[in-house]
Amino acid sequence: MKKIERRAIMCLLVAVVLVMGLCVFIYRDVSEGTSWATFQGNRDVYADGKLAKGALYDRHGELLMRNTKDGMVFNESSDVRAGCMHITGDKGSNIATGANRAFLDKLIGYDFVNGIYALNNAGIDLYSTLDAGLCAAAYDAMEGQSGTVGIFNYQTGEILCMVSGPSYDPLDPPEEVESGTYINHFTSSTFAPGSTFKLVTSAAAIETVDDAFSYEYKCTGVEDYGHGDKVTDEEAHGTVDLKKALEVSCNCYFGKLAGKVGGEQMKNYTEKAGLMDSYDINGIHTKEGTFDFPEGGVNLAWTGIGQYHDMVNPCGMMVYVGSIANGGEAHMPYILDPRSLVDKQVSKITNRTKQMIEPETAESLKEMMANNVKEHYDGDYNFPGLPLCAKTGTAEVEGQDSPNSWFVGFLDDTEHPYAFVVLIEKGGYGIDAAGSVANKVLQEAVGN
Repeated sequence: MKKIERRAIMCLLVAVVLVMGLCVFIYRDVSEGTSWATFQGNRDVYADGKLAKGALYDRHGELLMRNTKDGMVFNESSDVRAGCMHITGDKGSNIATGANRAFLDKLIGYDFVNGIYALNNAGIDLYSTLDAGLCAAAYDAMEGQSGTVGIFNYQTGEILCMVSGPSYDPLDPPEEVESGTYINHFTSSTFAPGSTFKLVTSAAAIETVDDAFSYEYKCTGVEDYGHGDKVTDEEAHGTVDLKKALEVSCNCYFGKLAGKVGGEQMKNYTEKAGLMDSYDINGIHTKEGTFDFPEGGVNLAWTGIGQYHDMVNPCGMMVYVGSIANGGEAHMPYILDPRSLVDKQVSKITNRTKQMIEPETAESLKEMMANNVKEHYDGDYNFPGLPLCAKTGTAEVEGQDSPNSWFVGFLDDTEHPYAFVVLIEKGGYGIDAAGSVANKVLQEAVGN
């Protein structure tokens, strides 16, 4: 009897060990299965060390990139190839946001149940939300300058255009690659926002300062904070209120307004604006913005103006202005079109919305941004036919001989609900460099 009991206990222990081993295997299969499947020694996935499966298309079904046993195949247009290189990747797989790195498991068709098994062994055709022609137009408009152009549908979150410069034709790489070429500035960089950040300061003031709309300030071109600390403008703007100050982008006014809001509330509203968040774009994570919020004085003033230690990610700024267009609610950006039933269900969960500002605040900002275009940016001439709401930014960068040029905003158009961001490094005044690029790309987007 005792012998039977001992054998039963031994069998039970063996069973427990087997179950524990199975649990460990299942856990590792779930957590590390992708790594196992994408190991470069897997001949079903790689040929000569290069990914040989999967393809990426634009929203219209136009090929952007295909992996084959003979190497990567790209779009026939050199402008499309260069404009989309930061999402297709290059042949050397140097770009972190390139499809063969960012969407590797999706391209090879890996899933937990079937692994990478498929009847044709060709991988998966992924469809992006990008418009190849729009990306080519943005690349042409940038004329080789460093920076980025982004456009997304603020009612859905679909990214239509994501172009970073410098870039090159992956079928004709230069002998020497320019610094920053392999960085996707739209997702992976941060920059001083300059006066585009005045939209955040405005929102904070509207919702926390009782006299935000009626508060007036006489700008003489200089505001002295003592001890040699000053905020300056290029010219004296005279007496301005919030609407006029945003139109002429009065630094002195917004420095004082930031003081009225206070450092703690400026921090709260910057966080609400999502500018300190990292967005997950189908596995591509944007870089978080960074800020300091002094309690007061000249440093808080410059913070409210978009200088001091302010650093924002271009995608984050695009999402924020999209929330202004969409009644204060932001749709999270995505770049892969969910076509399967499973992907559509996952998209419903991940493509969440976020209330960044109150609807009344959004409407006020929309009206003021439309006024900027009409009264200060010569909208009829510079942006013909576009129902544009926008804000420029001219961001000073220490050690840089020319400021960065920003232009952000959206089309107030139900047929073309597009929000955009344009950043040109060392471009000078926002309206000159970034504004010109924005007009060319937006005209292409609406089919003018």
